[in-house]
Amino acid sequence: MQIFPPELLNDIRSRFARIDTCPSQGPRIFFENAGGALTLNSVIGTSAQFAAIPDNQGRDNPGSKAGGETISHAKSDILRFLNARHGQVFMGESGTELLFRLIRTACIGVKKSGVVLGSSIEHPASRSAAIRWAEIAGLEYISVPHDDATGLVSAEAYRAHIRPDTRVATILQASPVTGMAMDVAAIAASIREISPDCLVIVDGIQYAAHGGVDIDSYGIDGYVISPYKVFSRHGYGLAWISDRFAILPHDSLIGAPDAPWEMGTRDAGAYAAFSDVVRYFEWLGGRVSNAASKRGKIEAAGKAMAAQEWALTELLIKGDANHRGLAGITGVQIIGGTDNPARRGLVSAALAGVESGKVVSALNERGIRTHIRKADHYSGNVLVPLGLESCIRISLCHYNTAKEVLALLSALDDILQDRS
Repeated sequence: MQIFPPELLNDIRSRFARIDTCPSQGPRIFFENAGGALTLNSVIGTSAQFAAIPDNQGRDNPGSKAGGETISHAKSDILRFLNARHGQVFMGESGTELLFRLIRTACIGVKKSGVVLGSSIEHPASRSAAIRWAEIAGLEYISVPHDDATGLVSAEAYRAHIRPDTRVATILQASPVTGMAMDVAAIAASIREISPDCLVIVDGIQYAAHGGVDIDSYGIDGYVISPYKVFSRHGYGLAWISDRFAILPHDSLIGAPDAPWEMGTRDAGAYAAFSDVVRYFEWLGGRVSNAASKRGKIEAAGKAMAAQEWALTELLIKGDANHRGLAGITGVQIIGGTDNPARRGLVSAALAGVESGKVVSALNERGIRTHIRKADHYSGNVLVPLGLESCIRISLCHYNTAKEVLALLSALDDILQDRS
């Protein structure tokens, strides 16, 4: 029912703050990881330490130099985490802000004719930016339809809409509504085959916490994550851009050396906090493998995380001898289907004749945190074609346990019996 042995799982859970309690609610089970994962204890300590340091970068004093060294070290850590041997990383306000910045820069920087290509599965962060800046730049926006049954979009679906004049393309690596992961490398390869110079930008925000980011294998130009969804904290986003993307005209101070992509003084503590995340992946990889290199440990951690989360979502969907899973509930609709190998730690479902919001509230009363997704500007692109007004999103991470999943299934049975 779960891959990690109890001793390892206990060690994992001990590294996260508020693993089973909420300061406002008390004891609770956390299945709202897609809304923001739990935070590493080390991140909290690092953030507090750096919040007390007054020195900024670029000054001739030891505190300033130490801050600069922290940032430089963290950027190396981030590149290793992403498996990006080239290009650069930088910080922004949030993942959404960075997607807007990259997409805007790409649309303004390419030839003034052609196509911006996206898909209907994407989060509004990339869709909104692409549609807005395509119009401003005089480009045509084309949306590749996703498959309602599987909850994802394939390379073949993209291929049908790629043209030689496709200038910019966006890809969602994993959906926060369906939970399905796209084959970024295959989609990017399809784009490159027909439009080799296209600038390809990936939204990795939902995917990154589940392990396995490998930019060198993707053939892309931009990648964005939100650290608070990868065991860090709120208040910043991280982006990677390729060398050819980096030389595009972009917002920067006139006369600034090397035309930097970061605006203003950086938060060294935010960078240091992501180094903590990378070290956690390396620690976990060392526990589940014999990998010698730091990158090898990161890869091993990602595979272990995926295996643990797959086991937990299978238990959630199919249950066990004593608990019926979601698929055993009469009238349930599991978005993306019950047997979908693209699923990454997330199950969204709707129950016929039962309001999703009431189920979410009832679970919360029992100390089980889930979330409702509505057919609004965030999730309507997925729910409306399915004829759904809303769904219940249950999002797991590798630190969740089989016991927690079974507690949810038991609570759900009680709720449905009370309402029958």
